Amino acid sequence: MKPNILIGVDMGSSSLKALALEAGSGRTVALSRMPLPHDRLPGDGCEVGAPAIRAALTQVLRDVAHQLGPRTAEVRAMACTGHGAGLYALDANNQLAGGRAVASTDQRADARARALAASHGTRLFDEVGCSPWPGQPTVIAAELLGVDAAQRGELHRLLFAKDYLGFLLTGEIATDASDASTAGLVSLATGNWSQAAFEASGLADLGARAFGPIAPSGSVIGKLLPVEAALCGLPAGIPVAMGAIDLLASMTAICAESRGRAVSVFGTWCVNAVTGPVMEPKPAVAAIVNFGRSNRRLYMENSPSSMANIAWLAGVLALPDARAVVDLAMTVPLGARGLRFLPFVNGGGGVTAGFVGLKSHHTRADMARAVVDAVAALHARHMARLAAAGLAVSETTVLGGGASDARLVRLLAVFLGRPVERCADDETGARGAALYAAMSQGLDDAAPGSALLAPCEVIEPDARDASAHADFNAGFNELIDSMSPVFTHIAGDVK
Repeated sequence: MKPNILIGVDMGSSSLKALALEAGSGRTVALSRMPLPHDRLPGDGCEVGAPAIRAALTQVLRDVAHQLGPRTAEVRAMACTGHGAGLYALDANNQLAGGRAVASTDQRADARARALAASHGTRLFDEVGCSPWPGQPTVIAAELLGVDAAQRGELHRLLFAKDYLGFLLTGEIATDASDASTAGLVSLATGNWSQAAFEASGLADLGARAFGPIAPSGSVIGKLLPVEAALCGLPAGIPVAMGAIDLLASMTAICAESRGRAVSVFGTWCVNAVTGPVMEPKPAVAAIVNFGRSNRRLYMENSPSSMANIAWLAGVLALPDARAVVDLAMTVPLGARGLRFLPFVNGGGGVTAGFVGLKSHHTRADMARAVVDAVAALHARHMARLAAAGLAVSETTVLGGGASDARLVRLLAVFLGRPVERCADDETGARGAALYAAMSQGLDDAAPGSALLAPCEVIEPDARDASAHADFNAGFNELIDSMSPVFTHIAGDVK
């Protein structure tokens, strides 16, 4: 039988997923997910061990192979995607330095990032599209390993999450423009590595050679090694294609660019983005990404915590999952009887999380409602910033784990004052990776109407709630703005 099955692998901030699609029908024929246990460390550290990554990758691919059975012979290609930034540093033996990877939510380099932003932020924003931030691989490496780590032989190569998976599968090291640019390491003007960014972090001697070549998404970077094939039960020699950062992979899975859709991703991170033409002067957004198209950019407004806030509260209240938090939240009205929440449980840029207005009459349900309200309002705040920068965000699709709960999506729709689309399929990243695998074989260009695209539906806001939600939204933004001096004081003066 002619090979027509495509595999996409997605390493997120909390789990690793793999799915197999039929190229002709777009039907999912195998799916597997495995949690990635992250260790929370003093100083707001967040790491995951190399054995856990290896075990998860092997397990999900082995599970997919088991579900496929004899159809493993039909696998035509595979590709990987993953969360951006973080630190996947290889030592001289091509092993993860210290046996661990650092997540993009790690905040131990926050003070360093703020100091670099104060001294280099304006110049770097113009050069690479963002100021230094604590989750950047170069900033983390300088903070945790030292700027002389390369000279000491402790730091040989730097990878991104998806590229580490690709390295394990093929032995090849490469990356793509979307990951490199999101990390603030690529010149917006040229699409090549920015030496200025490496110099600002103190890793000038390491430079671009650490990451390997920038390859186009959808191009073959290697083949599945026999030893890896034996571990997971797939045929050796399957072509492995370059993917993209999970945000772009998910946008590819819904054809966001061609359909003119902005996206809000209710994931661990609060991610809000839209593609648009190159704009000069550059709009004042959090990040501008050169994803490999000379005339287009990805514009982003992000915070390190979206569903992470709800997951945190689920643990604190001993609830089973995020849906249970929303269930509890919906037993009380919008506004939680005056209780507000600052939705920054993963920090970032000196901000912190916390309840404001807490009184003795507030209950667990009020706490849940305050957190849920704040998560949706933060996405609306970021989308408003994109709109204020002149970007087209009136057509929005909600992605990520939180999109599976229509109540959260409807809450965002009311805050935005317009219908939104949602993709309840939480595997859009893996599906996007499978699309890159398809592109590598000339099978699909991810055009509108393609059978490989993820299904979406429209969620309408409740017009009866518009006034109350507009008032809440305005109050939320005022609270965040008024807290800026407090955040600065708590974070301490930039040295």
